[in-house]
Amino acid sequence: MANEQGLLKQTVFAKQSGLAVPATTGGKVKRRTNSVFTKAVATWQSNEIVAHQQSTGDNAGPQTTSGKLDAIISPSTFSEMFASLLRKDFAATAAITAASFTIAVSGAYWTITRAAGSWLTDGVKAGDVGRITAGTFNAANLNKNLLVLAVNSATVLLVVPVNKVALVAEGPITGATWTTPGKKAWVPTTGHTNDYWTVEELYTGLTLAEQFNDVKIGKADITAPPVGPATVSFDCPGLYRTRNAQTIAAPAAETTTNPVKLVSGMVVVNGVPIPITSFTTSITGNIKPGEAEAGEGGAINQIKDHIRGEVAATLQIMAKFSANTIQTLFDNETVFKVFLVLADSQLAAADFVTLVYSACKCFGDAPNDGEAVEIVRTYPITPQINGSGGAALADLQTIVSMQDSQAV
Repeated sequence: MANEQGLLKQTVFAKQSGLAVPATTGGKVKRRTNSVFTKAVATWQSNEIVAHQQSTGDNAGPQTTSGKLDAIISPSTFSEMFASLLRKDFAATAAITAASFTIAVSGAYWTITRAAGSWLTDGVKAGDVGRITAGTFNAANLNKNLLVLAVNSATVLLVVPVNKVALVAEGPITGATWTTPGKKAWVPTTGHTNDYWTVEELYTGLTLAEQFNDVKIGKADITAPPVGPATVSFDCPGLYRTRNAQTIAAPAAETTTNPVKLVSGMVVVNGVPIPITSFTTSITGNIKPGEAEAGEGGAINQIKDHIRGEVAATLQIMAKFSANTIQTLFDNETVFKVFLVLADSQLAAADFVTLVYSACKCFGDAPNDGEAVEIVRTYPITPQINGSGGAALADLQTIVSMQDSQAV
């Protein structure tokens, strides 16, 4: 008898049309480093006292499922899963065309001033990565990822190149276009989506499969080390498991985008790019199973739905102790912004994934110590909703937003 191997297994995610409607089409095979989905059954043990002085056994209650998908982050690969976690689909920001831009030096950064119109009403936000993609600009200014540090006014952006290669001051230049690559998603204040997924563990060596239905994307733990790619671990609670042959027809193959990494990206704290050694961040939807019910009957003993809590996030930054910038924010209880950019290379127009926390507080600054070590401080940071954000403002009214240069 053949035994299945991990190399032959495929993990397929397919979005359902609604609760209790398992998906049979539209699936995508997910790249992974590890994927474990299991069925769990609540049990209870009889505590009867009987003459034979022996246990009369355990009994099964409602079933649920738990799942964890560990993977390396790459553009587009997990955008739909992140969208489910954020409760909003990714959406494109319209390009700004036929504009007139002037690029000027501003200290260590650059300003882009438009002659007319408004960055704010056009939906450009602090933390966005954009590119100038048209106009007779110097080659150093075209098709380069520019992180928006601030929207200084309706007509002025403050930017820094993600690849750290300087811009060239020039302008005004007409016929200019500003493009926001890919799409963005964030936790909205209204109109939240409520996605359910079918996850199929497909054992291709045995032509067997397990289906985990009514799965939610409950949490994402992201780690960006100093060496190597950024990783994500998704918690995926579900309601029940079935065992059939393959049921999700012709799933799309894995994506082929390159992994993103911190070394090619940028971290901005309170409007200033800073060097760090690593960061970890978690976004949770606070999902838990609903209450068990009895009396309805049915073939499957299961919980009927999930209970959703509020979306919350945590962030931890580790940085060498070369300045007291974040310490001062901690001491003063300052609310500040953190932009995290992960890129796949140091090319000017590299693919990327970003996280923007536009209202944060720091709650610690513990250092390490030792004879042959550099002092590294750990800064635990808690994001919160930015109540000062909104449409036609410099920030979104949200706890967290994401941009994916290849989002679908």
